[in-house]
Amino acid sequence: MMMLHRCVAWYAAACRLLDRLQPLFALAARIYLARVFLLAGLTKLRDWDVTLLLFTEEYHVPLLPPGVAAVAGTVTELFFPVLLLFGLGGRVAALVLFVFNTVAVISYPGLEAVEIKDHVLWGVLLMYLVVHGTGTWSLSRWVGRGSTSR
Repeated sequence: MMMLHRCVAWYAAACRLLDRLQPLFALAARIYLARVFLLAGLTKLRDWDVTLLLFTEEYHVPLLPPGVAAVAGTVTELFFPVLLLFGLGGRVAALVLFVFNTVAVISYPGLEAVEIKDHVLWGVLLMYLVVHGTGTWSLSRWVGRGSTSR
């Protein structure tokens, strides 16, 4: 019986430690994801003619003409990662980027398996932030003090 009590106590202590690490994990995920999407947006800006060509020839975004899709994609990749990075409206930013990531996979049939794995990782991390919030180390936490959009 004493062994069981020790195991339960050890488990509870491990859970408390993991709970304390949640803000660090959320921040690390936000930094990683913001970097991924911001760099993609900056690449699109660097050579707009190539971006338009890709949206015309390679990416087949449903319901949007290529020019509109190129602008919408670039704006999404430049604006929402900044919100996510700072954790300002982080759950909304993560949800928008999750949908954007999903559309990217659907719109580009030429993705290799290793590239799809990257998109799956990004999707899982984004959904984690949607469900659990961006953590206590975020601007939303400081601005809203206890708001649900942490």
